[in-house]
Amino acid sequence: MKVNVITRHAISNYGSLLQALATQKVIESFDCECQILNYIPEDENYKNISKTLLKKNIKWNKNFLYRIIYLLLQFPEYYFSGKFFEKNRKRVLNLTQVFTAQKDLENYLPTSDVFCTGSDQVWGPISNNLYDSAYFLNFVKTNNRKIAYAASFGKTNFDQNLKQTYKNLLKNYDDITVREDSASTIVKELTDKTPKLVLDPTLLLDSVEWSRLISLNKNKKYVLIYQLHKNKMMDEYAKNYAKKAHLPLIRISASFHQIIRSGKFKYLPNISNFLSFIKNAECLITDSFHGTAFAINFGVQFIDILPEETKTRNQSLLRLTGLTDRILQNFEDYSFIYKTIDYEPVNKIIEKERVNSKKIFKSLIFD
Repeated sequence: MKVNVITRHAISNYGSLLQALATQKVIESFDCECQILNYIPEDENYKNISKTLLKKNIKWNKNFLYRIIYLLLQFPEYYFSGKFFEKNRKRVLNLTQVFTAQKDLENYLPTSDVFCTGSDQVWGPISNNLYDSAYFLNFVKTNNRKIAYAASFGKTNFDQNLKQTYKNLLKNYDDITVREDSASTIVKELTDKTPKLVLDPTLLLDSVEWSRLISLNKNKKYVLIYQLHKNKMMDEYAKNYAKKAHLPLIRISASFHQIIRSGKFKYLPNISNFLSFIKNAECLITDSFHGTAFAINFGVQFIDILPEETKTRNQSLLRLTGLTDRILQNFEDYSFIYKTIDYEPVNKIIEKERVNSKKIFKSLIFD
């Protein structure tokens, strides 16, 4: 069996890359061939992303001088991180040729038995704040089996016109599974079918499998911050938490501008070091869904600071594992220093869900 997967693999983000890698590895474990459709629209190419973001930035898009200043400030950061992730994608993913538009996918579509929409925020707004029907497999005009594994909308509020569009696009699928409760509710509303809830692909590989990618474990004790969203209160909290815990604070990021934030800055660690930093942290402070997922997978103490727009995916995972008490409710609360997670029941839940999710995934492909 040959399976082609379309997912948000080309974002300059560790979670995007690692969820694509996990999806590929799991499909291969079913004795299938797997390719990641290397779909990168021009406006999402790292060489163009600063121009794309400028178009919707009212503050900086007001005149020629402001636009030039914005691009001079933003382009180098997007370029260097984009180049880094492009190199790593080519190294670890089985990629097709590059497709830059949906018509290219239609005209040069690789042969496949199954087409799969992969995980992450594939059905939500992209860089230009619009949806992309390619992620709904709208380019597949044949009778090949079409499935979705652990798909996500990223947000929960859509107007009626967009809901109708989504309703029509979801008809493309033979079977759908989703990653979080909120996505299940949306799909049920639009299709009258309740999709099965499954684990994010990164949780389908256990800590032993992820550890194989780590070449050197960190020996010194530290608090780690992995932050995706701008939040000054989170910066200050991490700094104070590390101080009260009498540990150094390390910050990892693919965004160079975070160098001015709290913590010893580690810019663009490779995949091995990224995983090692999380696995060996005394405590991870994060607003990232995949940061939370890896902390749980590695059995690391963590504090979850919910990102407002995309918090439902974090909440869904924490409810599943019984860890909602790890959500920070008050930026004056440092009691987590003394509260440790008992991972024995958590590991049992994850292992049970891992077995079940793999079984469901395999049935999506072969049924």
